Amino acid sequence: MRVIKHIVFLFATVALLSGCSKEVKNPEWVINEVMVVNEANYMDDFGQRHGWIEIYNNTAKTQDLGGRYLTNDPNNPKKYPIPRGDVRTKIQPFQHALFWADNNPFNGTFHINFELDPTKDNWIGLYENDGKKLLDEIVIPAGMLADQTFGYENDGKKFATDGSNLGVILERVTPSSNNAILEDNPKVVSLEQDDPWGGLLTITSMLVVFTGLIALYLFFRVSGNVARKMTQKKVAETGTLSAARSQSHLSGEVLAAISAAIHELNDTHHDIETTILTINQVKRNFSPWSTKRQSLRELPRK
Repeated sequence: MRVIKHIVFLFATVALLSGCSKEVKNPEWVINEVMVVNEANYMDDFGQRHGWIEIYNNTAKTQDLGGRYLTNDPNNPKKYPIPRGDVRTKIQPFQHALFWADNNPFNGTFHINFELDPTKDNWIGLYENDGKKLLDEIVIPAGMLADQTFGYENDGKKFATDGSNLGVILERVTPSSNNAILEDNPKVVSLEQDDPWGGLLTITSMLVVFTGLIALYLFFRVSGNVARKMTQKKVAETGTLSAARSQSHLSGEVLAAISAAIHELNDTHHDIETTILTINQVKRNFSPWSTKRQSLRELPRK
């Protein structure tokens, strides 16, 4: 009996200690990040900037937000019913949904019917389909600056091991994306350390651009000369006037004058003798261009 009592006491102690060390469970839906004042940040599908609410699927299964309720009033849990039947409300595991707090629900499923006020604390709640069970809630402190967000540094991790809330003003604004940087790029980190002002990066970029422009200039210059020489060689082989022009450095006007002189020399109607003018008698006393006019001036013949 004494042994049994010791075993029971041991199990009770283990159960008590395990119960004390158990972490607080994070909800399946988490209001993950909220922006109250949006002046120069993410724009909606209408090109407008408004506050927004990011909801995170904190499970390994696809869940549907359709039929649930978003509200900023604890006394009105069914303030904004998220429409059913929209495939976009089916959120994949560990993914996000973004709702615009623009008080314009007619713009679509993700445009809710209330706005956020930076001058006071903003309580936001997400309710189950019955409008009674609270799935998650968050309180955004008053005085949020423009383009600041309040949420959790790690997606879905709302509570610490001691049960305290981990909500903070985030350093990075990440709508529909991971709040934490999953992996640092070592090259980027090294560049930030070696070139904090960006001067080396600027000089390197300019050198790359100007080197590319010089390379393009040389390429087109060489290719143009090669193409011109090949064309001149091909024309010269044909034996045409263009060949003579390609082989000489005479201008187009000089070549045109030479061509006109050759044509005039070969014309059979031209006087061969110099200083002699040839006059041919015209049989008709009118020009063929005015035949009709001349005939109208004559009396009809009988």
